[in-house]
Amino acid sequence: MYDVVEVLVDGEALVPEAYRVDSAGLLVRTDGECWMDCQDMAAPPTEPGTFAVTYRWGLPLDDAAIAAVSELVCHFLKGCGGPGSCGCKTPRNVTRMVRQGMEMEMPDPTLLFSEGRTGLPMCDLWLATVNPYRMTSPSRAYSPDYKRPRVQQWP
Repeated sequence: MYDVVEVLVDGEALVPEAYRVDSAGLLVRTDGECWMDCQDMAAPPTEPGTFAVTYRWGLPLDDAAIAAVSELVCHFLKGCGGPGSCGCKTPRNVTRMVRQGMEMEMPDPTLLFSEGRTGLPMCDLWLATVNPYRMTSPSRAYSPDYKRPRVQQWP
């Protein structure tokens, strides 16, 4: 979990100082009150007798990540447009072209995609920076004997 946006109890928003998040996504109340035992699941979260938590999942993005995502979104939007767009809907089949004395060579898109690249400079640079070994998922090690300590995560 990245952060908690809002906690509603009985339709009222709690101040952020009234709770914290400990490891493993445990929401802890710090204002001396207790969380409600049950709620009306049929009622909207703004009604009495309800409880709702709005949070964001993932990691905060730095400026380089925002630039890479912006480049990728711009590329997709151009490809979804009308005629004259970059055409990212259909893959290019041409890798080398010679016409009237001009030579043009383009990278093979299947080779780019097989290496985990997009063909967009900022995206590829950011991906190479945050994942230099092109791992498909983060490495993990688990032990059934290890009990994780409870650690405050947010704020």
